[in-house]
Amino acid sequence: MKKIYTILFLFALSTTLCVAQNKDTKKADDLYKRLQYTDAAQAYQKLLKKGKGSRYVFEQLGNSYYNINDTKKAETYYKRVVKGKKVNSETVYNYAQALKANGKFSDYNTYMKQFAAAAPNDSRAVEFMKNPNYVPKLMEKRAKFSATNMKDINTEYSEFGGIMVGNDFYFSSARNTTRKTYGWNEEPYLDIYKAENVGGTIKNADLLDSKDINTKYHEGNIAITNDGKRMYFDRNDYYRGKYDKSEDGINQINLYYADWVGGKWQDVHSVSFNSDEYSTGHPALSPDGNTLYFVSDMPGGKGMSDIYKVSVNKDGSLGTPKRLGDNINTEGKEVFPYVDANGDLYFASNGHMGLGGLDVFYAAAKGDSFGNPKNMGLGINSSDDDFAFIYNPNTQEGFVSSNRTGGKGSDDIYTTKQLEPLCEVEMIVQVVDEYTKNPIAGARVDLYDKLGNKLSTKTSGADGTVTFIAECEKEHEVQAVMQNYESNAINVEMASDITLNKTINLRPIEEIIQDDKVVLNPIYFAYDKSNITPKAAFELDKLVALMKKYPNMVIKAESHTDSRNTPEYNSALSNRRAQSTVQYVISQGIDKNRISGEGYGESRPVNNCGDNCSEAQHKLNRRSEFIIIKR
Repeated sequence: MKKIYTILFLFALSTTLCVAQNKDTKKADDLYKRLQYTDAAQAYQKLLKKGKGSRYVFEQLGNSYYNINDTKKAETYYKRVVKGKKVNSETVYNYAQALKANGKFSDYNTYMKQFAAAAPNDSRAVEFMKNPNYVPKLMEKRAKFSATNMKDINTEYSEFGGIMVGNDFYFSSARNTTRKTYGWNEEPYLDIYKAENVGGTIKNADLLDSKDINTKYHEGNIAITNDGKRMYFDRNDYYRGKYDKSEDGINQINLYYADWVGGKWQDVHSVSFNSDEYSTGHPALSPDGNTLYFVSDMPGGKGMSDIYKVSVNKDGSLGTPKRLGDNINTEGKEVFPYVDANGDLYFASNGHMGLGGLDVFYAAAKGDSFGNPKNMGLGINSSDDDFAFIYNPNTQEGFVSSNRTGGKGSDDIYTTKQLEPLCEVEMIVQVVDEYTKNPIAGARVDLYDKLGNKLSTKTSGADGTVTFIAECEKEHEVQAVMQNYESNAINVEMASDITLNKTINLRPIEEIIQDDKVVLNPIYFAYDKSNITPKAAFELDKLVALMKKYPNMVIKAESHTDSRNTPEYNSALSNRRAQSTVQYVISQGIDKNRISGEGYGESRPVNNCGDNCSEAQHKLNRRSEFIIIKR
């Protein structure tokens, strides 16, 4: 999608463009300056065939292919550049992004570290160095949304940016072959189209019937007020028949608005902060319609494009634009904002940590601002460009645009359906020796819900840590198991959209030997049951670990009940529980001659309280004991 959002947002040219130009590269450079990257790449290729290749030519080829999202070719040519000296940091960053898009995550990490060394204060570098292995973590998360290609809308050309207004579906498309083609990607100029919802299917797309809106140049994204009376949209800097350019000869993108009059969109006006020298576009409205969000590369921004907001006055005029905070905007590109009915912000970015070129992020409303953005994860995002996300929190449905593999055209629109809550809790759990506090590598760490269902299993790394992603507002249990250590578990409290750091201390396995017994936490059985529960297995695994460490050890398992039934019944029940315990230990690899079991029913109570026992006293009487017969 790089071609689309740059068509709609003509950003600054490569910083290398004026460094090594010469008469040989002039033709290719002129095409590049006019953003005709496909033609520029062909012109630079001709120079290579003539033996006139240079670092500058290779870099321009990399840039050209990167800008039209051909990451495989971009990687090929960037590779010839980044191994040299005094490489532009943005070129290194682009190369890293191409590697990531091509699935080469290890190489991506290497060059992101090189980028961070060259630009240590860049927010993209700072965020990466905080979490350099974030890509595998994102990839292992379950998709929170499904995405289905809108085959009745998409064509072989670009379609993107759909929004629903009543029963109408507005989107942008390059399908109008009566338009001249644009040199960037050799597709026709973009127009705004409208389709309709027919029995739950969006189809019957037609060119928006308004000569005031669609022109011979690009028209892209739109936002419509709740009352349906005003439309904001972006197009090339073409207003009242005048096609303007910047001092550098670039035709920018500007914001406009039109009113619904007489059953048509007409009476187009340019917003007050438009300019020939920078772009403004990608409009979005707050739920109450009092704030307009948009994207611009105007002076004073942080990155290549930033998200701004401006108040909408009661008379329809606009106030003074204000840039959103540095937690939202980066040195990269933030584009395609959208604010849902709850006031939460969604946007696309290549500056925050993502899976591909552009990823979609969301930031929860926080008073007059927004919280820190979070990646929307798989389903919405892919290894390609994903953008223009629209979401209805009431139906939990929406739209996303993408050039991901398997689409009909260069960019397609997908319907989305939420599968899981966006809110999640990151648990970083470290396993350490209880006495030395040294990290324990190689421990098995299991995540359970409070119903005893195992949700995930991981192995602790060299630093003793594992990371789990869990649901918000739910309690969990984390268990750690390691050879020669006593297993341990911790409860994790309910939390919401935060990172929790937890520690599990493991004691050497010998700690569970007390005199002539192996002392475990209570082995609980369900009422009137004798099967081994997951919690019981967790405790018995400590006994198994001890017996494996000491191969001559022989154990007798004794099972006891409370007095709430007949003595005969309790004796039989305790025998069944003792034998279940024995069978579990044998199933874990312990020789059957080293473990025996016997049930004593209610005959050996800890509390001899008879029929007057409290619930706590009954619980103490229901127990398993493990007697060391031989060491």
